[in-house]
Amino acid sequence: MNVINPSLDLVLERVVDVPADKIFQCWTHEEHLPHFFVPKPWTLASCKVDPRPGGAFESVMRSPDGQEFPNKGCFLVVETHRIVFTSALEAGYRPAKEGFFTCELTLVPEGNGTRYKAVAMHATEENKAKHEAMGFHKGWGIVLDQLVEYAKGL
Repeated sequence: MNVINPSLDLVLERVVDVPADKIFQCWTHEEHLPHFFVPKPWTLASCKVDPRPGGAFESVMRSPDGQEFPNKGCFLVVETHRIVFTSALEAGYRPAKEGFFTCELTLVPEGNGTRYKAVAMHATEENKAKHEAMGFHKGWGIVLDQLVEYAKGL
């Protein structure tokens, strides 16, 4: 795990009452992502998940008014309780034209649940501020709530 840089990183950390293995399954199997990946009323129009280093992590988010936002990325690390993906690279480690951030998810078993930590790392303070203004904490918090609700039903 990287050291948090408060000037460049946004962090969401919470203990949730779902086992780490279920959370990992939800993040690494594309059939699960539409159930939690975007804060409602947004939807996930499509996704492609190849959970291995160099594999694709792509999504198309759809706003409530039907506007679509494609995102291409690449997995860097996929371990039992750690996932790292980036928009700086596309599948096969191909450089992306416009990389925005790298995310490190750590899932640490804690009691009957999981300490869930998402760190969004940015190259510039400007990109961090933009991501924060887009609603990082609220949006990623909603996504985590949706993930917990969905994973409990698995």
